Amino acid sequence: MELPGFAVWVFVCLYASVVGYPNGKVREACTNMVPCHGSSPHLSPEHTITVNGTEFKPGDNIEVHLSGPDFEGFFIQARDAERLDSPAVGSFVLADRRHSQLLTCGWTKNSAVSHTSKVKKKDIKVYWVAPGDAPKHVQFLATVVKKYRIFWVKIPGPIVSQPDVLSPTPPLSATSEAMSTSHPVPYISKPFSASSCGITKFCIRNPTNCDPGSASCFFLSFQQEESSVFIEMSGPSEGYLAFAFSHDQWMGGDDAYLCVNEDHRVHVSTACLKERSHPLLDSENALEDVAWRLADGVLQCSFRRSIRLPAYEGRFNLDTGYYIFLADGEASEGGLLYKHRHQPLVTDGLYNVTGPPQDIGGSRAPRLIKAHGALMFVAWITTVSIGVIVARFFKPVWSHSFLLGKELWFQVHRMLMLTTVMLTSISFVLPFVYRGGWSQQAGFHPYLGCAVMALTIFQPLMAGFRPSRHAPRRQLFNWFHWSTGTTARILAVVTMFLGMDLPALDLPDPWDTYAMIGFVAWHVGTDVLLEIHSYCLVRKAEVIEDDRVQILQSLTSAEAEGGLFKQIVLTIYICGNMVFLVAFLIAINQV
Repeated sequence: MELPGFAVWVFVCLYASVVGYPNGKVREACTNMVPCHGSSPHLSPEHTITVNGTEFKPGDNIEVHLSGPDFEGFFIQARDAERLDSPAVGSFVLADRRHSQLLTCGWTKNSAVSHTSKVKKKDIKVYWVAPGDAPKHVQFLATVVKKYRIFWVKIPGPIVSQPDVLSPTPPLSATSEAMSTSHPVPYISKPFSASSCGITKFCIRNPTNCDPGSASCFFLSFQQEESSVFIEMSGPSEGYLAFAFSHDQWMGGDDAYLCVNEDHRVHVSTACLKERSHPLLDSENALEDVAWRLADGVLQCSFRRSIRLPAYEGRFNLDTGYYIFLADGEASEGGLLYKHRHQPLVTDGLYNVTGPPQDIGGSRAPRLIKAHGALMFVAWITTVSIGVIVARFFKPVWSHSFLLGKELWFQVHRMLMLTTVMLTSISFVLPFVYRGGWSQQAGFHPYLGCAVMALTIFQPLMAGFRPSRHAPRRQLFNWFHWSTGTTARILAVVTMFLGMDLPALDLPDPWDTYAMIGFVAWHVGTDVLLEIHSYCLVRKAEVIEDDRVQILQSLTSAEAEGGLFKQIVLTIYICGNMVFLVAFLIAINQV
């Protein structure tokens, strides 16, 4: 019965991440007090909460102040100090209705206070009314939004208690440690450094040589310290980061390490990977000196583990070589890991992280899949497209030129199309070799790919039975030949569109889509231009005086003029195709 409510919460968060809550009606944040702003909260709050007393009785009013540097939004609640994840306690009365408003969280009316607009504020005062069933100790919490992506969550305020009740554990000060009341884990103060990579650290970076301080860099480092290894991992993720040691380049039977963001606290744990299922978290943790940081959408964690852990089943010894995986993805509020958003980065060989320090990269796309994509782009962006243009528009231009006893246009067309068949056939086999069979996770891409392969083979077979030029069935053959080729080209483009975003390749978004749209527009535009040019040549010949000699002379000059124009267009077209091809090949090489 909770699924509809969760779906509503997700919809509201998605909506809020676009438009925000400038009017302060943030009831959706009643439980976790987290604004749906699409980024992680900052640590080390700049704002403080103060009260005018430390004791209360049911019905008493406590004056509450929230103050600090200019801020746009806020959200204040009072909760049971011994159960901060419990619902809001008591109700509030406003002191200034211009800048604050009352909200109802759960079943308690007026149990929270928020802003009324984005007008900057320095100080907010409200009054908290103690309920009759108040807990023994109550703590005030506040979420403060300085700017849309700069905010602090659950800033801890003073604890007030009922008379003759022992004080609870001393309240946490408003520092970054206050963000985690149940996990006293040290915090990392700044981004990791790559200055020691290849010198004292073994590092993996994606993109290659990226700066760990940037918001787009995935970073993993290992530094041996006597009988242990100190490990650092960071990357742009609001869910989880994970790496694993593996004996091969496939998931299964691997030694994994996870840093998971659970309600803005990072939990670091070890796990075992069993095939393509959720990781099995270990009940005992062999890690020491654990620390973490969440800032500006980048998740960082560091820890230490011994090189050998014979007492822990599933932990590999770190004095031998392994393939290393690095993955990221989303996590639910309960810490449930969702499938990684794209293909994990995998090293191209076995590496010993306690051996000589190195600074390496990795690839998120297997080499066979890269080759598959590259060959398909070569075939369907260059050879097919140029072959079609030559056959469609260069018959009258190259009909008097011969190569190996055949007309030049035909030989060029046939050579390009046979090259397409060869490239497509080789490319078609590679994914099956990589997967060891059929892929169940590639959607419609493999089905359309099989259709393209079938049409690619059928086209030259049909051409082998081509009737002579003046045979009655030649017109029917021409129609079938054109329709089969056109269908294959359309399906190939659709298949490439789908394949570019599959996890195994996953070219950069939205660049890949725009580039493919650009290529299609380039080809269609060239085709239309040549069609218009051919039509204009025909019209030019028709308006000449009805004199046979003049017609022949005019057609000859028109053909010469048309041939030069077409050759110029073809040269420009080939250059344009090469630009698109090189761009795609560079993108494939970089993933």
